[in-house]
Amino acid sequence: MPVIRKSADLRNNYGEISDFCHNNREPIFITKNGQGDLAVMSIQVYEELVGKIELYKSLQLGMNQIKNGETISKEKVFKKIHKYIGN
Repeated sequence: MPVIRKSADLRNNYGEISDFCHNNREPIFITKNGQGDLAVMSIQVYEELVGKIELYKSLQLGMNQIKNGETISKEKVFKKIHKYIGN
């Protein structure tokens, strides 16, 4: 169940909101004039979320390349790796 708080709570109870976000690793949804306005989360959770999105984008790109026949042999892959790491 999402936690929903008024915008005044962000100002008046910042420490409590911060502690909740860090301890529960969940966002708190902030309303303004009764309408959804913000989602507040810890930096750590935000960075993990962005990392997952980037990973999903990369996986989708790879899947599309496979689907379109845009692949290279494992030999070429290993050559590129060896060239990159200098061995």
